[in-house]
Amino acid sequence: MTDQPPDRILRLTSVLERTGLSRATLYRKVQAGTFPRQVRIAARCMGWRESAVNEWLRNPMFWSVNEANQGQP
Repeated sequence: MTDQPPDRILRLTSVLERTGLSRATLYRKVQAGTFPRQVRIAARCMGWRESAVNEWLRNPMFWSVNEANQGQP
């Protein structure tokens, strides 16, 4: 067993508050691959993994989807 808490899903307002980005800038960065992609929660509900947002916050200028996926199988 691991002692790590489960990864939470953040909704749009929480992500905007944490990052300080505008909604348009956030979606533009997702399209460009410089911000983590959303995950589908339900048919009409999307969110972001808290761990992915926190990783982006550690180094926002140099974060990219390709580098983030290198550590995953």
